[in-house]
Order: sequence, then C-alpha cells, then structure tokens
Amino acid sequence: MPTRKLIPLLKKSLPPLRRKLLLDEIDLATVSGEVPVVELSFPSAERESIFVTDAGSQLLCICYLWREDEVRPDRKTELLTTLLELNPSVPLSSFGVIGHHYVIFGALSPAANAEDMALELATLSDNAVDAIATLADFLG
Repeated sequence: MPTRKLIPLLKKSLPPLRRKLLLDEIDLATVSGEVPVVELSFPSAERESIFVTDAGSQLLCICYLWREDEVRPDRKTELLTTLLELNPSVPLSSFGVIGHHYVIFGALSPAANAEDMALELATLSDNAVDAIATLADFLG
C-alpha cells in the first residue's frame, strides 16, 4: 500500500483513535526519505510519536522510546533481559532496537481497516507510555 493509500487509512482511523486515547488532537505528517513514512503526533498529550510505514506484506507501526546513550551502562544487561521477558506480555507490541534507539512496535495486515488501525495505534501508544514509566529506572 503506497503512502497515497496509507494516509487515507490513517485519516479514517483518527476519530476512533481519538476516542480510544481520549484526545482531541492528533497530527499526521509525512516524513520524507527513501521509505514512505507517516508520523502521528500527540501535541496535547505526553505520548511519543508513532511512525507508520507500508512494508509490503505488513503495515509497521513504530514508537521510539529512548536512545542507547540514555541507558545506564550498569543496568543495560538487566534492561535487555527485562525487555525480552516483557515481550510476550505486552499486547500487540514488541520491543526492539533500530540503530541507537530502543523501540516498541506492532504490525497489521495491509488489508487492515480503520478500526484495526486505531486499535493498533492506541495499544502501541499506551504500551509505549507504560514502557517508559516502568523502565525509567534503567535510564540515566
């Protein structure tokens, strides 16, 4: 699904997403680059942006949590173990690393509808908020 189809899907998902997150304002913006990406930001809430892209066989939704240099060196191994242990219990999301950033991400079928997208985005956003609060002790 090229960006020209992804943007209408995301726009249709905004009303149910606003209801699920109890927010009035969610912004969409395209991010230029080699891979088409759409950023959802939450200007009136303490939530991290979510980046959505079409990977062909799936729609990827990624939320950046913190940078590698923010992790306390003496707690890094414990953090990695904790993330692996948390992965099975975090609904619709998984932890990972992209470059020097820790992320939480989810994926949907390219045939997903607006309600499916809204559920994934709301769940991912909530999981990111929870992860940042829960794992704050590992950060410097």
